[in-house]
Amino acid sequence: MSTKPPPNCRYYYEDFHRGREVSECRLPKSRDSAHWERSVCDTCRVPEILRETNCAHLALEGTIRKKRFGERMEIFSVCTKHMVQLADGRTCAQCQAEQDALLDE
Repeated sequence: MSTKPPPNCRYYYEDFHRGREVSECRLPKSRDSAHWERSVCDTCRVPEILRETNCAHLALEGTIRKKRFGERMEIFSVCTKHMVQLADGRTCAQCQAEQDALLDE
């Protein structure tokens, strides 16, 4: 059992009930993703993206890549309503335009 507090992320899962020791990231991952370790969560941007996004139709996929100083999660984000790949998962320009139009009415 880890001594670190669990990350505040909807995709993180852990179960230590009755001797089980299961912890995993349930974010959909690509085929060429490396094996997940708990340390990946320390630098993962997914919780930040989920808190700050303006897109209600956000779909995320991750790829764990080995970097010089450990492993990192690279995020691929898409707005499923407009079928647009988002450079930054926090902002969908078309969803923002729709929200601004509603506020202007």
